[in-house]
Amino acid sequence: MATFYKRDEKAEEILQILKNEINQNNGILKREQLKPLGIDYRRVLDFVETKDLVRIRNGYYTDTLDRFTEESLIKGLFPDAVLCMESALFVWGYTNERPYSWKLAVDKNTSKSRFVLDYPKVTPYYTEEESLLIGQTSIDYQGIEFRIYDKERLICDCLKYEAKMDHAVYKEALRKYISDPEKNISNLMEYARERKVVKKVQNVIGVWL
Repeated sequence: MATFYKRDEKAEEILQILKNEINQNNGILKREQLKPLGIDYRRVLDFVETKDLVRIRNGYYTDTLDRFTEESLIKGLFPDAVLCMESALFVWGYTNERPYSWKLAVDKNTSKSRFVLDYPKVTPYYTEEESLLIGQTSIDYQGIEFRIYDKERLICDCLKYEAKMDHAVYKEALRKYISDPEKNISNLMEYARERKVVKKVQNVIGVWL
């Protein structure tokens, strides 16, 4: 059972320090930030009990979930992740269907417990470090800068994992890529070799180029 502290001036002072820290860190307070502040972790647990703070997931807290859009929460919780598959297709405008969960490529050594969330829904794709970097770029989406795979890497991944995708989304993505005036066929073939989908690129996309 958590130890409760009297809501005196000291408690109010500590709460204000925590809220300041939250405001300075994209709306999220992490447990490791407490030690430099000289604040006992039990204080945070008490503030959660009194609903002055909200637990997002283990070790991550905020003052109110109303401050977040899904996008800002994803960015705050997973700054190292790369938007991939259907999420990347949606952000690039290659599908009009917003995915039910956020598809995130992460290092294969990332702790699986990070993705145990009620909200927002996330689907991690655990990836070798070398593969994680292939075609990685950034994009401003909803006023937030995300890591994302570029269009050519994304299309190669769609070809590679066609069997795991909704068929309509898959076909729409290929159609929009083929008609995209900014497509880069040189990069597409380079990634195709690295992702081992050269024949699929030639057979599925090559005939339209």
